[in-house]
This record gives sequence, structure tokens and C-alpha cells, in this order.
Amino acid sequence: MKQLILITVFIFSTLLPAQTIVSGTVMDNRNQPITGANVYLEGTYDGASTNESGEFNFETTETGTHNLIISIIGYETFMQAADISYFQDLKVTLQEAINQLTGVILTAGTFEAGDNSKVSVLKPLDIVTTAGAAGDFVGALQTLPGTSTVNEDGRLFVRGGSANETQVFIDGLRVFQPFNATANNVPTRGRFSPFLFKGITFSTGGYSAEYGQALSSVLLLNTTDVPDQEKTDIAVMSVGGGLGHTEIWGDESLSINTSYINLSPYQALIPDNQGVRWNNPYTSLSGEAVFRSKGENSIFKLYTGFNHANLDIDQEDINFEDFVRFRLRNNNLYFNSTYKHFFDNAWTLSTGASISWDTNAIGIIDDDIDTKETASHIKLKLNKNFSSKFQLNFGTEYFLTDYEDTFTGQDDFVFTSGYTDNLAAVFSEADIFFSNRFALKLGARAEYSDVLNDFNMAPRLSLAYKSSEKGQFSLAYGDFYQNPIADYLRFDQELLTEKTSHYILNYQYLGDGKTFRAEAFYKDYDNLVKFDTELARFNSSFNNQGKGYAAGLDVFWRDNKSVKYLDYWISYSYLDTERDFQNFPERATPNFAAKHNFSVVTKYWVDKWRSQVGLSYTHASGRPYDNPNTPEFMGEKTKAFNNLSFNWAYLISQQKILYFSVNNVLGFNNINGYQYADTPNIDGIFDRRTIRPPADTFFFVGFFWTISTDKKSNQLDNL
Repeated sequence: MKQLILITVFIFSTLLPAQTIVSGTVMDNRNQPITGANVYLEGTYDGASTNESGEFNFETTETGTHNLIISIIGYETFMQAADISYFQDLKVTLQEAINQLTGVILTAGTFEAGDNSKVSVLKPLDIVTTAGAAGDFVGALQTLPGTSTVNEDGRLFVRGGSANETQVFIDGLRVFQPFNATANNVPTRGRFSPFLFKGITFSTGGYSAEYGQALSSVLLLNTTDVPDQEKTDIAVMSVGGGLGHTEIWGDESLSINTSYINLSPYQALIPDNQGVRWNNPYTSLSGEAVFRSKGENSIFKLYTGFNHANLDIDQEDINFEDFVRFRLRNNNLYFNSTYKHFFDNAWTLSTGASISWDTNAIGIIDDDIDTKETASHIKLKLNKNFSSKFQLNFGTEYFLTDYEDTFTGQDDFVFTSGYTDNLAAVFSEADIFFSNRFALKLGARAEYSDVLNDFNMAPRLSLAYKSSEKGQFSLAYGDFYQNPIADYLRFDQELLTEKTSHYILNYQYLGDGKTFRAEAFYKDYDNLVKFDTELARFNSSFNNQGKGYAAGLDVFWRDNKSVKYLDYWISYSYLDTERDFQNFPERATPNFAAKHNFSVVTKYWVDKWRSQVGLSYTHASGRPYDNPNTPEFMGEKTKAFNNLSFNWAYLISQQKILYFSVNNVLGFNNINGYQYADTPNIDGIFDRRTIRPPADTFFFVGFFWTISTDKKSNQLDNL
């Protein structure tokens, strides 16, 4: 009997499959055990979880080659193919997975006013409902740190840079004339309607290698990819009106926006002692259109905009007994076409082209100036996400600029100047994520300009370290080049490219509806253009011996959660800058740079009144100017600039908004600067006059009516 049992056991043991032990230990890259990781053989039910020591152990009857899988949330999945007998006493180290939502974020040192790291993306209604902005994106951006208030100009002045140092792009393509033409000491406005764009990204420095020809900053406008509904927008304002419509056909859509502006109501408010008389009010007729076609893996967009503007103004000049007449007629036409294709292997192709025509007919007393610029931009870019830890972006682009200027003076004197430039560039940039806490962006850009016969190479570097769940430190460095502006190149094509180097240290806190950001920066200017006459002229002697610097600190705080219905932000910028450029006899602070800039923006929803009420206060310390009666160059300053603006948006119904705003509601007596006589009086003193902003306090009333085929459309949600 005993022998029978032994024989039976032997037979069954030989029939049962052999058992193999799979075992090992799972650690992280800091050599700490990982608990709860799933360990299993692919395609089987055999597996286990790691214990508190990171160990796993299970039996399997499988034989031959199999895939061992180890996975857990927060780490890259481990996979190894080998014979079952190999999977014993394994030592496995899992790499931390990159979390796109909570991990460190790389944005090349650009700025943030929303919920993403260091990038400011303003919604269209953010621009419209910011008091004092009057629907202009530049007015809204001037409430952010890093910008300087230059009341008589209206363009963007960033971190000690002139307005010409900021470039504007639509869907990644250059806009060569982004601002309306205007008269001296009369602020300009941007050409674009904010309602056609899904967002605005504003960089105050250290921007991506994809963009060039900007010494200080870039402003990226991105048109809407797919509109959410068909609608018609009607705007009736105290200074004009507008009409817009969006039509959708399946995967295709067309948005059109037109507007007419006549500033007669504003200009009627200007008293004679402001030094301005309007012969004809400023008028403009403009229109924009965006066509979109969305494929299964692609999107095509065509944007076009046109603008026609006229003005005729008499301005006081201390060097003339009578007012000086200035006439302007501007025509601008811009086309922009882009195509993007998403391939199955994680490659993305982006290509596009833009072209613009801009003409000005200017009359100053008895002289006439006619300018014409034709410019185009072609771009090709490829992007590949090799993994969550490595992303590559590279491409090439080409710019063509043809500029012509004709001056016709008394006695039929005619002088023509201009230039043609072909500029080619290549760029490459990689995002490398070492972990959820540490990442690197490394890039370079190379450019060649044939009009200057100048080649340059610009490295770009950005580091980011996530110090806590809601806090992050960033470092950025980059070289940036820009061709001299047309006012110089039309007279001298032997100049070199101007250059700045940016150094940026940033800390940012994001969480609980609050944003805090502090950023220190230093900019080193080189090869700035200098000339030896009062203004750049055909007989000026030009060179690139100018230098300068800009250093400072920007602080930003935003909170939209602490108080119900209240959204507010506070910005402060400190700027220390000097440069030796243009006709400066020595290094000094230029007159567009204020040492201190401060702003507060508030938006409060009053539910009982169905209204949003907004207040914006802006302060800028006095800007320097040169008094020829004193020996010190640029040694005096204007009085400080102050502006308190108010707006009120009342929701009449779900599709109707009544909008009312007042700029400079307290009537601050701001001064743009001073003009001194060209020659001294009999006492040897250079007389001066004060330049004040025309219509510094003005009212704006608008009625916006949206007719939507989508009954769920709700203006209240937008506000």
C-alpha cells in the first residue's frame, strides 16, 4: 500500500508543470523602495504587488521568453523581455513619469498672468473689460509688470526697450505694421480686434529660439481654431460702430469683423490751450476675416486684415509762430495663411506665409512724404515628442522687406531713399524633462541678412526647478538680434545688427486662485545705432558704437478666489536703465523709461445689478528729459503720471451688453514732456512749452449685441 502511494505521487508530480519563482526589488532613482507597484507577466494572470520594502515574489508555470511589466502611477512603466528563469532577484529602478499638469513647466522665461507658468494668455473679454484699455490689447498689457507707460505713444515699451524692440506675430507669423499710424504726441492703437483671437501670449524677455528680430519682447496673437457657435455681433459706440459674423459649415468656418471709428466726440473735448486743433477728425475703416478648415489630422487657417485711416491736425510748435499742420493717410493690407498637420508618429508639421502692404501719405506744412513697405514672411517648422521627457522643435524661415521713402519739398526738391533686405534664419530647440521638478530648454537661432551682409548665432537657455507643489524657480539666458529700423537702414546699409543679452531669475507661486511672481532681470545692449545729427537724416554719419543696459525687478500678484465675484491683480516694476545710442552725447536714461511703474486692476461682478464694475489705477514716476538750460544731459524729469479709469458692463439680456467707461476719471493733469526752442531768447534762455495729452479724460459708451443660433449662448458666463 505504501509503495502504491509513492508511485501515485511520483506519477502526478511528473504530470504537473514545473513552478518558477519570479522575484525582485523595485526602487526609485533615489534608491527608495516603491510600495504598491504592479508586477506581472504580460498576457498571463501571474503577478503580485510590491510590499513596503519594494519587494515582489510570485510563482508561475510559464516557460520560455515573456515580458515582465512593472507599473505604478507617477513612474514610467518598466518592461523587459527575457526567459522566465532570468526573472529572479531582479533589481529594478523606476524612472519618475513627467506630469504635464503638476510638473515643472518650461516657457523660456516668458511671463504669465493666468494659470500657466510664466505665460500671459488674456481672453478677449479680459481686454474689453479692463478699465482704461478701451478694447485695445496694448492697453490691457500695460497693466502687467515689465511694461512702461508712455502715454503719448500707445505702443509697448518693455524693460527699458523702445517700442521698436517688440515684435508682433499672428499664428507664429510676423506682423510688420501692427499699430495704426498717428500724429506726434497722439497715442496709437493696435490694428486687431481681440474677439478673433483665442489668446494673447506676451513675453517680457528670454523668449523662444523660434522667434527673432526683437531685442526686448514678442507678442503672440493666436486666432481661434474652431469657433464654438454661429453668431452675429453688433457694436454701437460713441465713436463709431462695428459688425461681426461667424458662419460654420461642418469642419469649416468663417469669421468677419468690420469697424468704423470717428473720433470727433473726443476731439471736440480738446481745448485750444492743449496745443492741438483738428481740421478733420481721425477716422478709420477696418476689417478682418478668418477662414478655418479642420481635417481629421490637420487645420488650415487664412487671416486677412485691412485698415484705412485719415487725420488732419494742427499742432503747436515753439519754433513756429503759427500752428504746424500735419496730414496723414494710411493704408494697410495684411494676409496670413497657416497649415498644421499632426502625424500618427507624434510628428507635427507647421507651415505658413504672410505678406503686408503699407503706405503712408504724409504732409508737414508744405512738404510731402510718401512711404511704401512691402514685407513677407515664410516659415516651416517640425515638432516631435519623442517621449514625455524629450521634445524637439526645429525649423527655418525667410523674411523679405522692400522699403521706399520719397520726400518732396519746396521748389520741387525730391529725395528718395530705401532698401531691400532678404533675411534667412534656422532655429532648433529641445525641451528636456529630467523629472517633475527639474527641466531644461536648450535652443539656438542663426540668421543672415543680405542687406547688412551680417551673420549671427543666438543661443537660448532656460532652466526650471519646482521647489514645492505650488512654487517654482526659473533661470533664463539668451542672445537676441535685430536689424536697425527703417529710419536708419534707408540711409545707411553698412550697419551691423543690434544685440541684447538677457539674464532672468524668476520665482512663481500658483495655487488656490492666486498667482505670485517675482522676476529679476538684466539686459546688456551692444551694437546700438548712433548718428551725429538731431534726427536721422540722409547726411547723418551712422555707426554701431552704442551700448547700454537695463536691470530691474517685476512683481505680480493676482487673486480671484479670496473674495466672491472679485478678480484683481497688482503689478509693480522697478527699472534702472541707461544707454548711449542715437544722438546721445553720453550714456543716459532715455525719455521713454520710467524708474517705477505700478498698476492695480479690479473687476467685480454685482449679481443684483447684473453688472461688472471695473477700476484700474496706473502710476509711473517721472521720465527724464534734457533741459538745454542746464549742463547735465537728460538730467531732469517730468511730473509723475497718474490715471484712474472706470468701466461698467451691464448685461441687458443674454445677448446684449451695455458698456460704459471713463478714462482718467479724476482728471489728473498729466504731462507727456516738454519742447524747447531751437535757439535761445535775448536772455540766453531756451524757452519751453509743456506737451500735454490731448483728450486725457474721455468717455466711451458702447452697446454690444450678440445674435446667436446657439440658445445656450450666455454673455453672463463670458463676463
